[in-house]
Amino acid sequence: MFGYPVLAMAGVLTHRQGFSLAACALLLTVLMIPALATRRLTPWLVWTGTLAGMAWLWLHGMVGLLLECVPIAVNALLSWLFGRTLRAGRTPLIARFIEALEGPERLTMPGIAPYARHLTWFWALLTAAQALVLAVLLLCAEPGGLLSSLGLASPWPVHAGLAQSYVHVGGYVLIASAFLLENAFRRWHLRHVHHLRLHELAMGLAARWPALVRGEDPASR
Repeated sequence: MFGYPVLAMAGVLTHRQGFSLAACALLLTVLMIPALATRRLTPWLVWTGTLAGMAWLWLHGMVGLLLECVPIAVNALLSWLFGRTLRAGRTPLIARFIEALEGPERLTMPGIAPYARHLTWFWALLTAAQALVLAVLLLCAEPGGLLSSLGLASPWPVHAGLAQSYVHVGGYVLIASAFLLENAFRRWHLRHVHHLRLHELAMGLAARWPALVRGEDPASR
């Protein structure tokens, strides 16, 4: 993961598209390792198709746009990681976090399990919507968007300055705000139970995220 910013910065400073291509390919692979490790067909098709798309952009001299695609890919992948755990018979991803951070007995408390499922739905839908918005901005920004770079008229022209502001600032502010607001709402809505402090929650999620998104549900191990 640490190689991504090094390669991305090398691409910006040297103006060599190979560095930008390598940075995006590395980030994609690192993010998809948990899904690829399941050896299921769908993740491998997504990974292969995305790499093929990167190669197409490289052949057409548009590797710089790959860095703009990174937030789209990250949000789409997060949406998939949350959404896949909502299938029947699976433990929602938020419930896995609760079990790992606070123990399985936490999920037996009144209101906790339903809230965990609803919150998993919330993050799946929010990150999917974020990916869609970022994709539209990448396509429709004028000038500099993908459609204008290909000589095509944008059906929904968006000023490049506005698009760049949202991509580089607004999108991150939205996710951070959603996290903080959900934390405040949860403390009020589930005020009958004790809650971890915000920094304890963030550190615990960061430490356990790779293990929890990899493999099967805890109950099935």
